[in-house]
Amino acid sequence: MRLSNKNAIITGGAGSIGSAVAERFLEEGANVLIVDLDQRSINSTVNRLKNKGGRIDGFSADVSKASSVKEMLDHAMKFFEKGRIDILANIAGIGPFSKFTEIKESDWDRTIDVNLKGTFLTSQEISKVMIKQGGGVIINMSSTNGILAEEGLAAYNASKAGVILLSKTMALELAKYNIRVNSVCPGFIRTKLQDEAGLPKDMIDNYIKKIPLGRFGTPMDVANLFLFLASDESAFITGTEIVIDGGQICQE
Repeated sequence: MRLSNKNAIITGGAGSIGSAVAERFLEEGANVLIVDLDQRSINSTVNRLKNKGGRIDGFSADVSKASSVKEMLDHAMKFFEKGRIDILANIAGIGPFSKFTEIKESDWDRTIDVNLKGTFLTSQEISKVMIKQGGGVIINMSSTNGILAEEGLAAYNASKAGVILLSKTMALELAKYNIRVNSVCPGFIRTKLQDEAGLPKDMIDNYIKKIPLGRFGTPMDVANLFLFLASDESAFITGTEIVIDGGQICQE
């Protein structure tokens, strides 16, 4: 059991990748609090995963609002025994598709608020707990879009690039408190977010031609990476971004 008796918070925990991460954490002995906006999705995910291993609970919160994050933290401190938080996985995110010249200000603001500000707010609050308890692990969801640009996703690209540099800065400042911080950069992972983003079908069909391993990634592929980074197996890894894309961006 790589996460035996560890306590983990997963934002975006009712989504495709977040619920896969929750499943793997539970299987490896962790207790998990999944955080998401939609209470129905939270309830469904908790019910589906309740027999996977450790204890699981859910909480509805908007990570882009400081007051909501603090309410979530208060709930977490009551749910977890001894109020300890060992792992934070910031997975909550959105990615609306729109041409650069047609992006609505509201869509830009919401994307930056959820993907970047949400990561900042949640990490800031929980890192304070980790400092007091003597350590922890924070894993932030970025994307290959935070490294290389992609048409139609300017707000998403900008937010994910910000997550990478935020993670590096956090790693530098929090290392002395025994807190490791890394970011994960998935390529094309077929999820509900991808389907709901409004990506044109021809763009999706052409993607697979760009992937040397010849397939789309799965939520469980990403979950296994989160598990590695959350475990002691990655004890000397901090301040870096790890790409998981089937080899897509290693080529010209």
